[in-house]
Amino acid sequence: MSALRRSGLQKDVLNLYRRALRMVKTKPPSTQDKFSLYIRYTFRTNASSVSPRDVSAIEHLMRKGKRQLEMYEHLSVKDCWVSEEMRSWEKDRA
Repeated sequence: MSALRRSGLQKDVLNLYRRALRMVKTKPPSTQDKFSLYIRYTFRTNASSVSPRDVSAIEHLMRKGKRQLEMYEHLSVKDCWVSEEMRSWEKDRA
């Protein structure tokens, strides 16, 4: 069985996603679902709005995502805002 080979940029995106999911576990249990939804929605909508060949746009989104994640990783951040659009997106996916 051959392993799927990923580019460096793909690995970076996956590492950022994993880091974000690990951050969710550090938040209060009552808000973990909101953080998880926010992360899944943000990654999925960005992935569907950018061509895989548009490296500069992906790099821009990576920098933006890292800055946002650094902000959310602070221990003082206990909750995040989830829009109705995000909630309906989640219901549609279920």
